[in-house]
Amino acid sequence: MKISYIKELDGVRGLAALMVMFFHFFFRLETNDTFLLTVRELSYFGETGVSLFFVLSGFLITRILINTRDSERFFYHFYLRRSLRIFPLYYLFLAVYYFLFPIVKQVAHEPFSMQIPYWFYMQDFALTFNWKAEGPGHFWSLAIEEHFYLFWPLLVYYLNTKRITYVIIGIIVVSLITRGWLISSNYEYRFFTFSRIDELAMGALLAVLEVKGKLKQVKQNKRLFLLLFIISSIPLLLFWQRLTGTAGSFFFKLTRFLIIGVAFFSFIGYVITASHALFIKRALRSTPLVYTGKVSYGLYVYHPICFWMTKQILKTGNHGLDMVACFATTFIIASGSYFLFEKRFLNLKKYFEYRPAKHQNTTNDLALNPAVTSANFSKGEE
Repeated sequence: MKISYIKELDGVRGLAALMVMFFHFFFRLETNDTFLLTVRELSYFGETGVSLFFVLSGFLITRILINTRDSERFFYHFYLRRSLRIFPLYYLFLAVYYFLFPIVKQVAHEPFSMQIPYWFYMQDFALTFNWKAEGPGHFWSLAIEEHFYLFWPLLVYYLNTKRITYVIIGIIVVSLITRGWLISSNYEYRFFTFSRIDELAMGALLAVLEVKGKLKQVKQNKRLFLLLFIISSIPLLLFWQRLTGTAGSFFFKLTRFLIIGVAFFSFIGYVITASHALFIKRALRSTPLVYTGKVSYGLYVYHPICFWMTKQILKTGNHGLDMVACFATTFIIASGSYFLFEKRFLNLKKYFEYRPAKHQNTTNDLALNPAVTSANFSKGEE
């Protein structure tokens, strides 16, 4: 099967990774320096890099699912390809975190009972409902994405595009209700699958619009996405302290991820429909950002440990030098991981390529947008 490859989205993925790394480097910085205090405050925007990951994943995975659902052994190939991409690095890092890292830090190993949620992608439940668990704090987002991968292919396969749209709207509503309940019940609301899945749903909606051919009117849609991005960015700029971190009223906590999700929905839509000559497109196609996107999974997984190790070894006392060293170390580790470890599993995907079914449904939604199948599929996969 074929699907168009949008190179700029590799750059978007790289941008999201850099945002998260920037946030995690500065958000706990203790300083009295006015400039560094300002940088620390601005770093909270980097927390929304996870939201950008979610919206982008929702778009990429949904367009793959819709465009391959008539292929042979659809579920078999999808889940195997996802497993080859996600599981090797995920479980390698857990092994390092639980069995090697304690030796380096000279601390006791966590009992297996405290590890269980992380081995089974239940850490977001543990963080939300205060289960006894200990593991990589940033792995909650990987649990949310994994849960999305488990149930979303079933809905896409059995529902037509119109009904998928209704389901997406329903998911957004359910996410708002879940957030409201968690907030009012004094539970942690930021890390739970069903309180963050609206961002993935927004990305899915963008994929549905693409398949329906709604993104073809490039000039008109470019303006609409830009206008929506500007409008949704206004509350981010005015109330950013309440929309990031843990501060804010019930209303801001309830709507924060919806507002951020709409902003990134419109940003990605603008990137897709904008002219190739625009600066934003050229920047996102640049070699550094595209490469960052390629190794972004490793950057996200390794960066907290890389930051800690680098600071322990260097101890420069200069935050600027520390940041450069920490980022450089993370890139080196993530690159080595990608080329020496992850790629060995990614190369196995060629044995599980999507192939047209012998008796394809001629009324498939692909007929609505044949241009979607114009380029290499493998590069378009998330």
